[in-house]
Amino acid sequence: MEFSQGEVKKHLKLKSTAMISRWEKGLAMPSGENLLQLSILYKTLVNQLYSELAQEYQRELFSEESRVVVPKRYRKKKPFDRGP
Repeated sequence: MEFSQGEVKKHLKLKSTAMISRWEKGLAMPSGENLLQLSILYKTLVNQLYSELAQEYQRELFSEESRVVVPKRYRKKKPFDRGP
């Protein structure tokens, strides 16, 4: 499905097409609400609208370098074994 910027502006109730242009150029990201509306308009999943960016975030999130190490003192403590 293809929509003109004017049609997208109308469907999302935006004031102008300037923001849509910025989204298309990668200069800005739509708000969560606008992302949801775009996914409905284009009948696709949100992560499909920005598939390359979503894949990049996924790689970063699950890479070894970016794993969060939680110090022992902040880890969830196991309950004491009280026994019989």
